[in-house]
Amino acid sequence: MKMHGVSARTMLDALVAGERDPDVLADMAKGRLRSKIPELTEVLTGRFSEYHAVLVQIQLDLIDQRTRAIDEITARIEVVMAPFGEARDLISRISGISTKVADAIIAEIGADIGQFPIAGHLAPWIGVCPRSNESVGRVKSTRTRPGNPYLKGALGIAA
Repeated sequence: MKMHGVSARTMLDALVAGERDPDVLADMAKGRLRSKIPELTEVLTGRFSEYHAVLVQIQLDLIDQRTRAIDEITARIEVVMAPFGEARDLISRISGISTKVADAIIAEIGADIGQFPIAGHLAPWIGVCPRSNESVGRVKSTRTRPGNPYLKGALGIAA
């Protein structure tokens, strides 16, 4: 059974704090997980020593540290993207393009797409269209160019 979210974090914190009773731990479940309390009780029955508690606490601390770093970076991205708010909103209106994908598009191309007069210029630059290298009826290569890996990845997410 996989456990993620608020319930799992509450149970892990309780285990680290010294709670070992599976019934008490399972009762900490919230939301839809409450319907699985018998399964949780069975899963939480076992051996969990102080050694395990130390290891879990180290991992939880690392998760918290990474979460804080992500929050700081996200806040910085919001500050940097503020001047591009209008372009970001327009791009985000396209079906399948989230705000994060719009941010990646703006970061790689810029807010003014005028440097690419037609889509036929942008697509090869990104590396999403195959070449047509043919001579005397013989196809030599149809591989796509490497292009811009960041923009290609963002568009792959959008697709």
